[in-house]
Amino acid sequence: MKHYNVAVIGATGMVGQRFVSLLEHHPWFMVTTLAASPRSAGKTYAEAVDSRWVMPTPIPEKNRDMIVLDALNDAEKIASAVDFIFCAVDMPKAEIRALEERYAKLECPVISNNSAHRHTKDVPMIVPEINAEHAEIIHAQRKRLGTKRGFIAVKSNCSLQSYVPALHPLLSFGITNVLACTYQAISGAGKTFATWPEMIDNVIPFIGGEEEKSEIEPLKLWGHIEGNEIVDAVSPNITTQCLRVPVSDGHMAAVFVSFKNKPSIDQIKQIWSEFRGPAQDMQLPSAPKKFLHYFEEDDRPQTKLDRNLENGMAVCIGRLREDKQYDYKFVCLSHNTLRGAAGGAILMAELLAKLGYMD
Repeated sequence: MKHYNVAVIGATGMVGQRFVSLLEHHPWFMVTTLAASPRSAGKTYAEAVDSRWVMPTPIPEKNRDMIVLDALNDAEKIASAVDFIFCAVDMPKAEIRALEERYAKLECPVISNNSAHRHTKDVPMIVPEINAEHAEIIHAQRKRLGTKRGFIAVKSNCSLQSYVPALHPLLSFGITNVLACTYQAISGAGKTFATWPEMIDNVIPFIGGEEEKSEIEPLKLWGHIEGNEIVDAVSPNITTQCLRVPVSDGHMAAVFVSFKNKPSIDQIKQIWSEFRGPAQDMQLPSAPKKFLHYFEEDDRPQTKLDRNLENGMAVCIGRLREDKQYDYKFVCLSHNTLRGAAGGAILMAELLAKLGYMD
């Protein structure tokens, strides 16, 4: 497999740090450029991050002394030096849209962790096990942008990674209604307990914009390409409630689901056990060997015990049982900054590289 030089844009933030950390020993992708805001530009990466490094492992030695570039003002220099970029910037959405299109028009593919382009009709939002075929819309996007190599691809909201993978292989039974209550870690807000002490012994029943994303984005994942755009699915009907809980990493969801053709519990468990997608078939480096893991224990999955399963790239499910108002209920867990953010974006980049979109 070809090796690619990559840049991390927004490298000093929590998700940017996770990109740098995960890519330290990646077999295909080598971080050769780091960029962030003007206040970090010109410093070494170690100086720019300073006491804000929050990963469990130290700053990779090969990245410590890299000079951080200005993501905006050095765009031409960055785009010409790398094969593609990972983007995880903290800016207003309109500015992110403009920044990502600028890199794409400089013929530099953009793999984005940001939400700014998730509803752009010709920008694929890919979970490799679920909708790898949406990569085909890149051809239409390149025509709109006037590019040969450049494009933008985004990953979905981190909360979706907990419950949508469990629902996806059950779509053939005609899912009609879904209620999902998510219990989301503070790292999803880019925080630690040191920087957000008011979250200790606390639950906040509101995360701005999260419920709208959680209800709408699955319909794009389950949509189809029609002409030059991705058309969202019209069902199932999804309603969500999103809470911030005092957990460092790991988003959990309590899910309630109804079907047109109700499967049995044994059928559901077997489908979950056997489910695999293109990420597994292609043996992508970051892909979990087994995507969905079901726990029979009444008290599993647990955030602290299970969020790092298969390097944090698997989805954990438990407590499947009949419900009095819906057909079934169960709980799910995923690691929000691994599968839900940087790890999911790296896996998407691996898929697109394998399919030839980075060439």
